Amino acid sequence: MMSTKDEYVAKLKAQLDEWSTDIDALEVKASEAKAELSDKYAEQLAELKAKRDEAKVKMAEVQDAAGDAWEELKKGGEEAWSSIVKAVSEARKKFND
Repeated sequence: MMSTKDEYVAKLKAQLDEWSTDIDALEVKASEAKAELSDKYAEQLAELKAKRDEAKVKMAEVQDAAGDAWEELKKGGEEAWSSIVKAVSEARKKFND
């Protein structure tokens, strides 16, 4: 359990950096893919980038929240984060097939 807003934001930032690295690696794979696969990969990558951007917005909202308001945002944010975790892991599987 995160004890402070700063620790929580730091955790979110680390996770975002990790996703960015994953997305970059998947982009390299996509660029090396056969033509018929590259469209499918491009679609996946666009979706992942959109989810990552959504997560950045959530992180900014938590960062800017005053007082204990960030705790409420954290609850809503957890859902967004878990959907991104799922999307990244599904994309990894598809790219490795």
